[in-house]
Amino acid sequence: MRKMMMAATLAALAASPVAQADPPFDPKDPKMAPYMAGDKRSGYTFAEPETRAMQDDDFSNPGFLWVEDGKKLWSKAEGKAGKSCKDCHGEAEKSMKGVGTVYPRFDPHANMLLTLEQKINQCRTERMGADAYKFDSKPYNAMATYVKHQSRGMPLAVQTDGPAAPYFDMGRRLYYERRGMSDIACKHCHEDLSGLHMRSELLSQGMPNGFPQYRLKWQTLGSAQKRIRGCFEEVRAEPYPVDSLENTVIEMYATWRANGLRVESPAVRK
Repeated sequence: MRKMMMAATLAALAASPVAQADPPFDPKDPKMAPYMAGDKRSGYTFAEPETRAMQDDDFSNPGFLWVEDGKKLWSKAEGKAGKSCKDCHGEAEKSMKGVGTVYPRFDPHANMLLTLEQKINQCRTERMGADAYKFDSKPYNAMATYVKHQSRGMPLAVQTDGPAAPYFDMGRRLYYERRGMSDIACKHCHEDLSGLHMRSELLSQGMPNGFPQYRLKWQTLGSAQKRIRGCFEEVRAEPYPVDSLENTVIEMYATWRANGLRVESPAVRK
């Protein structure tokens, strides 16, 4: 019965004459070219002009408050080792360039898949002897945003072969798995209905190339995993625990879908 109700809902949304992309999108608009890769579209192309303008101006983009905080943290010595990130990696503008394009990735040292945030915490606990940043805390998001920002304008290139393959397969399975009281999978919103509205939400293709990003709805900046947990709540499903393997592989699969799109962090979204 629940699947029949879901099918009827999807059909009604797809057929609705008012469920059209807003604002209108012209794939031939040269201004949109940097935010596309073939049929892949960044969330930027689904945003209102005012939101795009906010992202385009580094002085108006509120995400740069986190970039600035992250830059300070980069040079701050912490932990038993009395070292900062800069002591090992030098200037982030050089050493971290391109790093944000490949996460989540398999880490041979940890022998597991890690997000960028998890890799930063690994360095803190194992190299610096410092406490891990708390999930969704200001320094957690600031450091990740600062590192990711060094790859802005570079195409995502998440690898899914070799030891990463089992994680990729798990992520793909979870991406297509129905869940929650709404009986919806990630693919229903971001593949089948992208460009349409579900309630007041304009559905994008779900490309995470702008994370960490500032969301006007949140009035703060957050990670891809925070958004994944929010999606679960929106379909009335129990979110996986913070930093769980399930969240990490879903982020990996979603980021792989965005391969070729340029890093925008810190992006601004509604």
